[in-house]
Amino acid sequence: MRHLAIALLTAISASPFAAEPITGPEDPITIYTTGYPFDEVKENVQMAITGQGMLISGTLHISDMLERTAKDTGFEKLYEKAESLEFCNLQLSYLMSSAHPANLTTCPLTIGIYVKAGEPDTTYVAYQRASLLGESREVAEKLDNLLDLLVREAIE
Repeated sequence: MRHLAIALLTAISASPFAAEPITGPEDPITIYTTGYPFDEVKENVQMAITGQGMLISGTLHISDMLERTAKDTGFEKLYEKAESLEFCNLQLSYLMSSAHPANLTTCPLTIGIYVKAGEPDTTYVAYQRASLLGESREVAEKLDNLLDLLVREAIE
């Protein structure tokens, strides 16, 4: 009976989907999926970011913008909901800018959260892998690790 209770608690507390990216390690963007609703995932990402001592500098309302212009452009609906959160890590920003001044274009960091049109039960969470100039491999790995940590924390 005890084993059944432990198995049941584990199943209840587990994420609806496994926290493994659906993209490969060489892809420029890492994408995770979860069965949690958009608003819950967004709140979890926000808490993960602020929990690491970073401030969210902006929220881009991608689906709202596309929806407002859809009539004029004739584009079909891509998202039920899509937003990107912008934030920065002071230490990593300094390190990447030290590697090459043009790396400032990588800041702010962005995590996108979206639900595709016609797929209301799946929320996607994505970030772009660091691609930096100069002697920056170590800081690029740190950036990727930070983004991955934040996303995993939000969906697990």
